[in-house]
Amino acid sequence: MTLFAPGTPCWESGDPAGPDGADPPSTVCGRIGADVAVVGAGLVGLSTAYHLAERQPSLDIVVVDARRPAAGASGRGTGLLGPRVGPPVDRAVRRHGPAVARRMHRASVEAVRRVVDLCDRLGVPCADGEQIVAARSRTGLLSLARQAAAYRALDLEVPVLCAADIRRRVDVPYHAGLLHRHTATLDPAALTAALARACVAKGVRLYGGSPLREVRGGDGHRPELLFPHGTVRAPQSVLAVNAGVAGLGLPVGTVLGLEVHAVATEPLGHEARALLGHGGLAVIDAVPLAPYFRLTAEGRLVVGGGTALCPDGIGPRRRAVLRVFAFHRLEQWLRALHPALAGVEVTHRWAGGIGVTADGLPVVGPVRGRPGLWYAGGCNGHGLAMSVAHGAYLAEALLGDAGPREPLPWHRSRAPRLPVSGPARPLLRAHLAWMDRTARRAAGPALGPRG
Repeated sequence: MTLFAPGTPCWESGDPAGPDGADPPSTVCGRIGADVAVVGAGLVGLSTAYHLAERQPSLDIVVVDARRPAAGASGRGTGLLGPRVGPPVDRAVRRHGPAVARRMHRASVEAVRRVVDLCDRLGVPCADGEQIVAARSRTGLLSLARQAAAYRALDLEVPVLCAADIRRRVDVPYHAGLLHRHTATLDPAALTAALARACVAKGVRLYGGSPLREVRGGDGHRPELLFPHGTVRAPQSVLAVNAGVAGLGLPVGTVLGLEVHAVATEPLGHEARALLGHGGLAVIDAVPLAPYFRLTAEGRLVVGGGTALCPDGIGPRRRAVLRVFAFHRLEQWLRALHPALAGVEVTHRWAGGIGVTADGLPVVGPVRGRPGLWYAGGCNGHGLAMSVAHGAYLAEALLGDAGPREPLPWHRSRAPRLPVSGPARPLLRAHLAWMDRTARRAAGPALGPRG
């Protein structure tokens, strides 16, 4: 493992150079015009372009990325496709009321269905399965109890599993869990690359190697997007850049970029695979930041979670040391998960970025004071399903469709402010450290007795 590298995911599709997996897309040079410009060739941006081109093929659509499709967060996740948006359901009820909390959950369930359908259309392998939100600490059990009560009160079907129910699915001694049916696991880089290919096939112009430097326009003027070697002008523009919006000076609130981590093993033997579930099953700890796991189609065990880093203001050497520590913790947890994993080789270690907001809700909506400019980001680590759904939602909004009949509960122009700089910044780091300690207590040095 190279000390300073963010690592390479274990996905067979890797990190594609372009939509066809060969030559990278050309950079933005000179002045380019379009009907719609999308910045960001991740799942949100490509989903937006794909749904626009599908619904109105005559549109001239441009997608620009700082690097290339799937090179960012969309290709570096862990491939868990399940329902969840915003804070846990009990907290959503307290903050927003039962009606909004119910809409939030149903929107996330619908988003999962959209991705499964899209994978089928694009020929992307997708393993249907279940997600278990499980607990083996007092903190986790209390969280599960509150969530279970909220699901029952909202008349949402999320069954409670006892320890024996979980053990029948996976040979790990959790105390209790909540079962989300009709979920899936997949290769997120493959989905992103397939979306890029589908966009190009529909006539979308794709550019890479062009980081966004500035957004001009306002007071009735159409947005003008400035890149190192050229500009793009379009009546409608979408910034699907997640936490990358921070340096652009736009009034979207704070979408903070955090670095999260994952490791993957060599393909396991048939016996170990049978003990740890199947390719469509994912087990997630109820405590935030505590590790979670799932199997890939080729039998690798992928473990994510653990330490989250706030990289801004950290030098490269310090960041690299913290990254190595995060990988080490995940590997320790992995080997303690089951005796069959004691001698397994960890072959892949990688880091990826997520965008978080103070209230846990995404931001999807028009940028205030910038006519024709839209922004989407801040899925708080639950973006695989919601990113695709946000793209379809933005396409409908840009086309002026009547649907969806109701705006998303997180349709808004800005997120709350977070203390990401100045004298208040230590409070943010202290909060992340507290979450890390809580997750560490939940994970423990080992899983304990296996009886």
